[in-house]
Amino acid sequence: MNDFLTKVNDAMYTYVLLILLVGAGLYFTVRTRGVQLRLLKDGIKSMLDKAPEGENGEKKVSSFQALMISTASRVGTGNIAGIATAIAAGGPGAVFWMWLMAVVGGASAFIESTLAQIYKIKDGDHFRGGPSYYMQKALGRRWLGILFAVALIICFAYGFNGLQSFNMSSSLEYYIPDYGSTCVPMIVGFLLAAATAFVIWGGVHRIGFITSVLVPVMAVIYILIGLFTMFTHLGELPRVFALIFENAFDFRAMAGGLAGSAVVIGIKRGLFSNEAGMGSAPNASASAEVDHPVKQGLVQVISVFIDTLLICSSTAMMLLVSGIEGQSGVMDGIPYVQAAISANVGGWGIHFITFSIFAFAFSSLVGNYFYAESNILFIKDSRLLLNLFRITCVAAIFLGAQADFSLMWNLADITMGFMAIINILVIFLLGNTAVRALKHYEAQKKKGGPVTFRGEDIGINDTVWK
Repeated sequence: MNDFLTKVNDAMYTYVLLILLVGAGLYFTVRTRGVQLRLLKDGIKSMLDKAPEGENGEKKVSSFQALMISTASRVGTGNIAGIATAIAAGGPGAVFWMWLMAVVGGASAFIESTLAQIYKIKDGDHFRGGPSYYMQKALGRRWLGILFAVALIICFAYGFNGLQSFNMSSSLEYYIPDYGSTCVPMIVGFLLAAATAFVIWGGVHRIGFITSVLVPVMAVIYILIGLFTMFTHLGELPRVFALIFENAFDFRAMAGGLAGSAVVIGIKRGLFSNEAGMGSAPNASASAEVDHPVKQGLVQVISVFIDTLLICSSTAMMLLVSGIEGQSGVMDGIPYVQAAISANVGGWGIHFITFSIFAFAFSSLVGNYFYAESNILFIKDSRLLLNLFRITCVAAIFLGAQADFSLMWNLADITMGFMAIINILVIFLLGNTAVRALKHYEAQKKKGGPVTFRGEDIGINDTVWK
Protein backbone atom coordinates (compact mmCIF):
# COMPACT_ATOMS: atom_id res chain seq x y z
CA MET A 1 0.00 0.00 0.00
CA ASN A 2 2.79 2.42 0.92
CA ASP A 3 4.62 1.78 -2.39
CA PHE A 4 1.42 2.60 -4.28
CA LEU A 5 0.85 5.78 -2.23
CA THR A 6 4.45 6.87 -2.92
CA LYS A 7 3.85 6.61 -6.70
CA VAL A 8 0.58 8.56 -6.45
CA ASN A 9 2.27 11.15 -4.26
CA ASP A 10 5.19 11.68 -6.67
CA ALA A 11 2.94 11.91 -9.74
CA MET A 12 0.54 14.36 -8.08
CA TYR A 13 3.26 16.82 -7.07
CA THR A 14 5.54 16.40 -10.09
CA TYR A 15 2.96 16.70 -12.86
CA VAL A 16 -0.06 18.51 -11.36
CA LEU A 17 0.61 20.57 -8.25
CA LEU A 18 3.99 21.89 -9.38
CA ILE A 19 2.20 23.67 -12.25
CA LEU A 20 -0.93 24.67 -10.31
CA LEU A 21 0.79 26.05 -7.20
CA VAL A 22 3.47 28.05 -8.99
CA GLY A 23 1.00 29.13 -11.68
CA ALA A 24 -1.59 30.33 -9.18
CA GLY A 25 0.97 32.18 -7.09
CA LEU A 26 2.46 33.97 -10.09
CA TYR A 27 -0.95 34.75 -11.61
CA PHE A 28 -2.34 36.30 -8.43
CA THR A 29 0.93 38.13 -7.75
CA VAL A 30 0.50 39.86 -11.12
CA ARG A 31 -3.27 40.43 -10.72
CA THR A 32 -2.84 42.02 -7.25
CA ARG A 33 0.40 43.83 -8.19
CA GLY A 34 2.35 41.97 -5.53
CA VAL A 35 -0.13 42.58 -2.72
CA GLN A 36 1.74 40.18 -0.41
CA LEU A 37 4.71 42.58 -0.30
CA ARG A 38 3.13 45.88 -1.32
CA LEU A 39 0.57 45.99 1.51
CA LEU A 40 2.50 44.04 4.14
CA LYS A 41 2.47 47.09 6.44
CA ASP A 42 -1.36 47.20 6.25
CA GLY A 43 -1.51 43.54 7.22
CA ILE A 44 0.59 44.17 10.33
CA LYS A 45 -1.72 47.05 11.35
CA SER A 46 -4.85 44.95 10.75
CA MET A 47 -3.42 42.11 12.83
CA LEU A 48 -3.46 44.38 15.89
CA ASP A 49 -7.14 45.41 15.51
CA LYS A 50 -9.38 44.36 18.40
CA ALA A 51 -12.63 42.47 17.81
CA PRO A 52 -15.86 44.01 19.20
CA GLU A 53 -17.94 42.23 21.83
CA GLY A 54 -21.02 40.25 20.81
CA GLU A 55 -24.61 41.14 21.68
CA ASN A 56 -24.41 39.05 24.86
CA GLY A 57 -21.06 40.50 25.91
CA GLU A 58 -19.21 37.49 24.49
CA LYS A 59 -15.88 38.26 22.85
CA LYS A 60 -15.69 37.56 19.13
CA VAL A 61 -12.70 36.07 17.34
CA SER A 62 -10.16 38.83 16.68
CA SER A 63 -8.01 39.13 13.57
CA PHE A 64 -4.99 38.18 15.69
CA GLN A 65 -6.72 35.07 17.11
CA ALA A 66 -7.71 33.95 13.61
CA LEU A 67 -4.09 34.51 12.55
CA MET A 68 -2.84 32.41 15.47
CA ILE A 69 -5.32 29.60 14.79
CA SER A 70 -4.10 29.40 11.19
CA THR A 71 -0.48 29.80 12.28
CA ALA A 72 -1.00 27.07 14.88
CA SER A 73 -2.03 24.71 12.11
CA ARG A 74 0.83 25.83 9.86
CA VAL A 75 3.49 25.88 12.57
CA GLY A 76 3.73 22.24 13.45
CA THR A 77 6.21 19.45 13.09
CA GLY A 78 6.39 20.27 9.37
CA ASN A 79 8.54 23.24 10.37
CA ILE A 80 10.98 20.97 12.19
CA ALA A 81 10.73 17.35 11.00
CA GLY A 82 9.43 18.39 7.56
CA ILE A 83 12.40 20.65 6.84
CA ALA A 84 14.82 17.95 7.99
CA THR A 85 13.09 15.43 5.71
CA ALA A 86 13.22 17.86 2.77
CA ILE A 87 16.95 18.58 3.18
CA ALA A 88 17.78 14.89 3.71
CA ALA A 89 15.84 13.85 0.58
CA GLY A 90 16.28 16.81 -1.78
CA GLY A 91 19.44 18.47 -0.51
CA PRO A 92 19.95 22.05 0.73
CA GLY A 93 18.43 23.45 -2.48
CA ALA A 94 14.97 22.45 -1.26
CA VAL A 95 15.18 25.39 1.17
CA PHE A 96 15.32 27.89 -1.72
CA TRP A 97 12.16 26.46 -3.27
CA MET A 98 10.39 26.64 0.09
CA TRP A 99 11.33 30.32 0.33
CA LEU A 100 10.09 30.95 -3.20
CA MET A 101 6.79 29.15 -2.50
CA ALA A 102 6.23 31.35 0.55
CA VAL A 103 6.75 34.63 -1.32
CA VAL A 104 4.81 33.63 -4.43
CA GLY A 105 2.19 31.68 -2.49
CA GLY A 106 1.44 34.71 -0.32
CA ALA A 107 -0.72 36.06 -3.17
CA SER A 108 -2.77 32.85 -3.28
CA ALA A 109 -3.16 32.99 0.51
CA PHE A 110 -4.47 36.55 0.21
CA ILE A 111 -7.05 35.61 -2.44
CA GLU A 112 -8.46 32.54 -0.65
CA SER A 113 -8.68 34.24 2.75
CA THR A 114 -10.34 37.36 1.31
CA LEU A 115 -12.91 35.13 -0.43
CA ALA A 116 -13.55 33.29 2.85
CA GLN A 117 -14.30 36.62 4.56
CA ILE A 118 -16.62 37.79 1.76
CA TYR A 119 -18.68 34.58 1.74
CA LYS A 120 -18.64 33.71 5.46
CA ILE A 121 -21.90 32.98 7.29
CA LYS A 122 -23.26 33.91 10.70
CA ASP A 123 -23.28 31.12 13.29
CA GLY A 124 -24.90 32.49 16.45
CA ASP A 125 -22.59 35.20 17.76
CA HIS A 126 -19.67 34.02 15.58
CA PHE A 127 -18.78 33.56 11.92
CA ARG A 128 -17.61 30.52 10.03
CA GLY A 129 -16.65 29.89 6.44
CA GLY A 130 -13.93 28.66 4.12
CA PRO A 131 -13.61 27.17 0.63
CA SER A 132 -16.63 24.88 1.05
CA TYR A 133 -18.75 27.94 1.80
CA TYR A 134 -17.54 30.04 -1.13
CA MET A 135 -17.92 27.04 -3.45
CA GLN A 136 -21.58 26.81 -2.43
CA LYS A 137 -22.43 30.54 -2.22
CA ALA A 138 -20.38 31.91 -5.13
CA LEU A 139 -20.48 28.96 -7.54
CA GLY A 140 -23.79 27.43 -6.44
CA ARG A 141 -22.07 24.02 -6.26
CA ARG A 142 -22.82 22.51 -2.86
CA TRP A 143 -21.64 19.09 -4.04
CA LEU A 144 -18.21 20.57 -4.74
CA GLY A 145 -18.17 22.17 -1.30
CA ILE A 146 -18.97 18.79 0.26
CA LEU A 147 -16.22 17.09 -1.78
CA PHE A 148 -13.70 19.67 -0.56
CA ALA A 149 -14.98 19.40 3.02
CA VAL A 150 -14.53 15.62 3.00
CA ALA A 151 -10.98 15.98 1.60
CA LEU A 152 -10.09 18.57 4.27
CA ILE A 153 -11.53 16.46 7.08
CA ILE A 154 -9.56 13.38 5.98
CA CYS A 155 -6.41 15.49 5.53
CA PHE A 156 -6.47 17.51 8.76
CA ALA A 157 -8.42 15.44 11.26
CA TYR A 158 -6.83 12.12 10.33
CA GLY A 159 -3.78 12.60 8.06
CA PHE A 160 -2.15 15.70 9.57
CA ASN A 161 -3.20 15.04 13.15
CA GLY A 162 -2.02 11.45 12.93
CA LEU A 163 1.30 12.76 11.59
CA GLN A 164 1.64 15.40 14.32
CA SER A 165 0.96 12.73 16.93
CA PHE A 166 3.53 10.41 15.32
CA ASN A 167 6.22 13.12 15.31
CA MET A 168 5.60 13.96 18.97
CA SER A 169 5.86 10.31 19.89
CA SER A 170 8.98 9.68 17.78
CA SER A 171 10.81 12.62 19.38
CA LEU A 172 11.11 10.43 22.51
CA GLU A 173 13.18 7.76 20.72
CA TYR A 174 16.35 9.55 21.84
CA TYR A 175 15.46 8.98 25.50
CA ILE A 176 14.09 5.43 25.45
CA PRO A 177 16.10 2.49 24.03
CA ASP A 178 14.17 0.23 21.63
CA TYR A 179 11.33 2.76 21.80
CA GLY A 180 9.09 1.18 19.15
CA SER A 181 8.75 -2.13 20.97
CA THR A 182 7.73 -0.56 24.30
CA CYS A 183 4.29 0.54 25.49
CA VAL A 184 5.39 4.20 25.61
CA PRO A 185 3.96 5.15 22.17
CA MET A 186 0.56 3.93 23.34
CA ILE A 187 0.81 5.94 26.57
CA VAL A 188 1.89 9.05 24.66
CA GLY A 189 -1.00 8.59 22.24
CA PHE A 190 -3.47 8.28 25.11
CA LEU A 191 -2.18 11.44 26.86
CA LEU A 192 -2.24 13.46 23.63
CA ALA A 193 -5.74 12.27 22.83
CA ALA A 194 -6.98 13.19 26.32
CA ALA A 195 -5.40 16.68 26.19
CA THR A 196 -6.86 17.36 22.74
CA ALA A 197 -10.31 16.19 23.86
CA PHE A 198 -10.19 18.65 26.77
CA VAL A 199 -9.55 21.54 24.37
CA ILE A 200 -11.89 20.67 21.49
CA TRP A 201 -14.87 20.03 23.73
CA GLY A 202 -14.24 23.46 25.24
CA GLY A 203 -15.24 25.36 22.09
CA VAL A 204 -13.68 27.99 19.81
CA HIS A 205 -12.64 30.32 22.64
CA ARG A 206 -10.58 27.64 24.37
CA ILE A 207 -8.99 26.85 20.99
CA GLY A 208 -8.33 30.56 20.41
CA PHE A 209 -6.78 30.99 23.86
CA ILE A 210 -4.48 27.96 23.53
CA THR A 211 -3.23 29.01 20.10
CA SER A 212 -2.92 32.77 20.78
CA VAL A 213 -0.77 32.11 23.88
CA LEU A 214 1.26 29.01 22.98
CA VAL A 215 2.10 29.77 19.34
CA PRO A 216 3.62 33.28 19.72
CA VAL A 217 5.70 32.32 22.75
CA MET A 218 7.11 29.16 21.20
CA ALA A 219 7.66 30.80 17.79
CA VAL A 220 9.68 33.65 19.33
CA ILE A 221 11.80 31.28 21.44
CA TYR A 222 12.42 28.99 18.47
CA ILE A 223 13.43 31.89 16.18
CA LEU A 224 15.78 33.23 18.88
CA ILE A 225 17.49 29.83 19.11
CA GLY A 226 17.85 29.88 15.33
CA LEU A 227 19.37 33.39 15.43
CA PHE A 228 21.71 32.35 18.25
CA THR A 229 22.88 29.39 16.17
CA MET A 230 23.48 31.64 13.16
CA PHE A 231 25.42 34.27 15.13
CA THR A 232 27.62 31.64 16.76
CA HIS A 233 28.37 30.14 13.33
CA LEU A 234 28.76 33.30 11.23
CA GLY A 235 31.76 31.88 9.44
CA GLU A 236 29.62 29.01 8.13
CA LEU A 237 26.85 31.17 6.64
CA PRO A 238 28.52 31.95 3.25
CA ARG A 239 29.05 28.22 2.73
CA VAL A 240 25.45 27.45 3.73
CA PHE A 241 23.89 30.00 1.37
CA ALA A 242 26.18 28.87 -1.44
CA LEU A 243 25.02 25.28 -0.86
CA ILE A 244 21.36 26.31 -0.94
CA PHE A 245 21.59 28.24 -4.22
CA GLU A 246 23.94 25.81 -5.99
CA ASN A 247 21.79 22.82 -5.07
CA ALA A 248 18.54 24.61 -5.96
CA PHE A 249 19.60 24.83 -9.61
CA ASP A 250 21.37 21.50 -9.96
CA PHE A 251 19.88 20.62 -13.37
CA ARG A 252 21.92 17.44 -13.69
CA ALA A 253 20.26 16.10 -10.51
CA MET A 254 16.84 17.14 -11.86
CA ALA A 255 17.48 15.24 -15.10
CA GLY A 256 17.92 12.09 -13.02
CA GLY A 257 14.35 12.36 -11.77
CA LEU A 258 12.24 15.45 -11.09
CA ALA A 259 10.16 13.71 -8.41
CA GLY A 260 13.13 13.42 -6.06
CA SER A 261 14.71 16.77 -6.93
CA ALA A 262 15.12 19.78 -4.65
CA VAL A 263 12.43 21.59 -6.68
CA VAL A 264 9.59 19.14 -6.08
CA ILE A 265 10.59 18.23 -2.53
CA GLY A 266 10.98 21.92 -1.65
CA ILE A 267 7.56 22.80 -3.09
CA LYS A 268 5.93 19.79 -1.43
CA ARG A 269 7.37 20.53 2.00
CA GLY A 270 6.76 24.25 1.46
CA LEU A 271 3.07 23.57 0.81
CA PHE A 272 2.84 21.25 3.80
CA SER A 273 4.42 23.95 5.93
CA ASN A 274 2.76 27.22 4.81
CA GLU A 275 -0.45 25.82 3.22
CA ALA A 276 -0.74 28.77 0.80
CA GLY A 277 -3.49 28.07 -1.76
CA MET A 278 -4.40 24.82 -0.09
CA GLY A 279 -7.74 26.00 1.28
CA SER A 280 -7.08 25.41 4.98
CA ALA A 281 -6.29 28.88 6.39
CA PRO A 282 -9.52 30.43 4.97
CA ASN A 283 -11.44 28.39 7.55
CA ALA A 284 -9.74 30.40 10.29
CA SER A 285 -9.85 33.66 8.31
CA ALA A 286 -13.62 33.51 8.04
CA SER A 287 -14.05 33.42 11.82
CA ALA A 288 -12.43 36.84 12.37
CA GLU A 289 -14.46 40.00 13.03
CA VAL A 290 -13.01 42.68 10.71
CA ASP A 291 -14.41 45.77 8.99
CA HIS A 292 -13.18 44.82 5.50
CA PRO A 293 -12.52 41.35 4.00
CA VAL A 294 -9.20 42.47 2.51
CA LYS A 295 -7.78 43.15 5.97
CA GLN A 296 -7.94 39.48 6.94
CA GLY A 297 -6.55 38.49 3.56
CA LEU A 298 -3.51 40.67 4.31
CA VAL A 299 -3.19 39.23 7.81
CA GLN A 300 -3.06 35.68 6.45
CA VAL A 301 -0.10 36.62 4.25
CA ILE A 302 1.81 37.35 7.47
CA SER A 303 1.08 33.81 8.68
CA VAL A 304 2.70 32.37 5.54
CA PHE A 305 5.79 34.52 6.05
CA ILE A 306 6.05 33.73 9.78
CA ASP A 307 5.85 30.05 9.01
CA THR A 308 8.32 29.69 6.15
CA LEU A 309 10.60 32.72 6.07
CA LEU A 310 11.13 32.77 9.85
CA ILE A 311 10.47 29.39 11.47
CA CYS A 312 11.37 27.05 8.59
CA SER A 313 14.48 29.13 7.89
CA SER A 314 15.47 28.80 11.56
CA THR A 315 15.31 25.01 11.29
CA ALA A 316 17.20 25.01 7.97
CA MET A 317 20.03 27.11 9.40
CA MET A 318 20.29 24.93 12.52
CA LEU A 319 20.66 21.88 10.27
CA LEU A 320 23.01 23.29 7.64
CA VAL A 321 25.54 24.99 9.94
CA SER A 322 25.84 21.89 12.13
CA GLY A 323 28.03 19.90 9.76
CA ILE A 324 25.72 16.90 10.22
CA GLU A 325 24.58 15.51 6.87
CA GLY A 326 21.04 14.27 6.45
CA GLN A 327 20.30 11.09 4.57
CA SER A 328 16.83 9.99 3.55
CA GLY A 329 15.71 6.91 5.47
CA VAL A 330 18.84 6.93 7.66
CA MET A 331 19.27 10.39 9.19
CA ASP A 332 16.13 12.44 8.62
CA GLY A 333 13.11 13.79 10.48
CA ILE A 334 13.37 14.38 14.23
CA PRO A 335 16.64 12.39 14.78
CA TYR A 336 18.38 14.60 12.18
CA VAL A 337 17.23 17.79 13.94
CA GLN A 338 18.23 16.45 17.36
CA ALA A 339 21.72 15.48 16.12
CA ALA A 340 22.20 18.87 14.45
CA ILE A 341 21.07 20.98 17.41
CA SER A 342 23.26 18.91 19.74
CA ALA A 343 26.27 19.66 17.52
CA ASN A 344 25.37 23.38 17.51
CA VAL A 345 24.62 24.17 21.15
CA GLY A 346 25.24 20.99 23.15
CA GLY A 347 23.07 18.32 24.70
CA TRP A 348 20.49 20.74 26.13
CA GLY A 349 19.45 21.57 22.55
CA ILE A 350 18.03 18.07 22.14
CA HIS A 351 15.67 18.65 25.06
CA PHE A 352 14.65 22.02 23.61
CA ILE A 353 13.81 20.42 20.24
CA THR A 354 11.77 17.73 21.97
CA PHE A 355 9.83 20.38 23.89
CA SER A 356 9.37 22.44 20.69
CA ILE A 357 8.01 19.40 18.85
CA PHE A 358 5.41 18.83 21.57
CA ALA A 359 4.41 22.52 21.81
CA PHE A 360 4.19 23.16 18.07
CA ALA A 361 2.54 19.84 17.29
CA PHE A 362 -0.06 20.16 20.05
CA SER A 363 -1.04 23.63 18.83
CA SER A 364 -1.34 22.10 15.34
CA LEU A 365 -3.62 19.35 16.64
CA VAL A 366 -5.94 22.06 17.97
CA GLY A 367 -5.72 24.29 14.86
CA ASN A 368 -6.27 21.34 12.52
CA TYR A 369 -9.34 20.27 14.47
CA PHE A 370 -10.81 23.80 14.17
CA TYR A 371 -10.60 23.56 10.37
CA ALA A 372 -12.20 20.12 10.30
CA GLU A 373 -15.04 21.12 12.64
CA SER A 374 -16.04 24.03 10.39
CA ASN A 375 -16.33 21.62 7.47
CA ILE A 376 -18.28 19.01 9.45
CA LEU A 377 -20.80 21.76 10.26
CA PHE A 378 -20.94 22.66 6.56
CA ILE A 379 -21.90 19.10 5.63
CA LYS A 380 -24.50 18.79 8.42
CA ASP A 381 -25.04 21.01 11.45
CA SER A 382 -25.75 18.21 13.92
CA ARG A 383 -24.57 18.01 17.52
CA LEU A 384 -24.63 14.18 17.39
CA LEU A 385 -22.54 14.08 14.22
CA LEU A 386 -20.10 16.62 15.68
CA ASN A 387 -19.58 14.61 18.86
CA LEU A 388 -19.09 11.37 16.90
CA PHE A 389 -16.57 13.19 14.72
CA ARG A 390 -14.70 14.46 17.77
CA ILE A 391 -14.38 10.89 19.05
CA THR A 392 -12.86 9.76 15.72
CA CYS A 393 -10.42 12.72 15.82
CA VAL A 394 -9.24 11.73 19.27
CA ALA A 395 -8.87 8.09 18.10
CA ALA A 396 -6.74 9.21 15.11
CA ILE A 397 -4.38 11.05 17.46
CA PHE A 398 -4.12 7.99 19.70
CA LEU A 399 -3.34 5.68 16.75
CA GLY A 400 -1.01 8.17 15.03
CA ALA A 401 1.46 7.99 17.91
CA GLN A 402 2.02 4.32 17.02
CA ALA A 403 2.01 4.61 13.20
CA ASP A 404 4.58 4.15 10.42
CA PHE A 405 6.69 7.16 9.38
CA SER A 406 6.56 6.93 5.57
CA LEU A 407 2.90 5.87 5.49
CA MET A 408 1.86 8.90 7.58
CA TRP A 409 3.80 11.34 5.38
CA ASN A 410 2.33 9.82 2.19
CA LEU A 411 -1.27 9.99 3.46
CA ALA A 412 -0.81 13.60 4.58
CA ASP A 413 0.82 14.62 1.27
CA ILE A 414 -1.85 13.00 -0.93
CA THR A 415 -4.88 14.32 0.93
CA MET A 416 -3.24 17.77 1.10
CA GLY A 417 -2.57 17.67 -2.65
CA PHE A 418 -6.15 16.67 -3.45
CA MET A 419 -7.46 19.60 -1.38
CA ALA A 420 -5.06 22.01 -3.05
CA ILE A 421 -6.09 20.93 -6.57
CA ILE A 422 -9.79 21.57 -5.85
CA ASN A 423 -9.20 24.88 -4.09
CA ILE A 424 -6.73 26.33 -6.62
CA LEU A 425 -9.06 25.62 -9.54
CA VAL A 426 -11.91 27.32 -7.65
CA ILE A 427 -9.93 30.44 -6.67
CA PHE A 428 -8.91 30.81 -10.32
CA LEU A 429 -12.65 31.08 -11.06
CA LEU A 430 -13.45 33.41 -8.13
CA GLY A 431 -10.22 35.42 -7.97
CA ASN A 432 -11.78 38.46 -9.69
CA THR A 433 -14.08 38.94 -6.69
CA ALA A 434 -11.12 39.21 -4.30
CA VAL A 435 -9.31 41.54 -6.72
CA ARG A 436 -12.40 43.81 -6.85
CA ALA A 437 -12.49 43.84 -3.04
CA LEU A 438 -8.79 44.80 -3.01
CA LYS A 439 -9.43 47.71 -5.40
CA HIS A 440 -12.36 48.84 -3.23
CA TYR A 441 -10.16 48.72 -0.12
CA GLU A 442 -7.37 50.71 -1.74
CA ALA A 443 -9.82 53.29 -3.14
CA GLN A 444 -11.28 53.85 0.36
CA LYS A 445 -7.82 54.14 1.87
CA LYS A 446 -6.88 56.74 -0.74
CA LYS A 447 -9.90 58.87 0.18
CA GLY A 448 -9.01 58.74 3.89
CA GLY A 449 -11.42 58.13 6.76
CA PRO A 450 -12.74 54.76 7.99
CA VAL A 451 -12.57 51.70 5.71
CA THR A 452 -15.94 49.92 5.46
CA PHE A 453 -17.40 47.26 3.20
CA ARG A 454 -20.75 46.03 1.90
CA GLY A 455 -21.25 43.18 -0.55
CA GLU A 456 -23.11 45.54 -2.88
CA ASP A 457 -19.95 47.66 -3.18
CA ILE A 458 -18.43 45.04 -5.48
CA GLY A 459 -21.70 43.75 -6.98
CA ILE A 460 -22.35 40.83 -4.64
CA ASN A 461 -25.63 40.14 -2.86
CA ASP A 462 -26.62 37.61 -0.19
CA THR A 463 -23.67 38.10 2.15
CA VAL A 464 -23.34 39.05 5.82
CA TRP A 465 -21.73 42.31 4.66
CA LYS A 466 -24.79 44.60 4.62
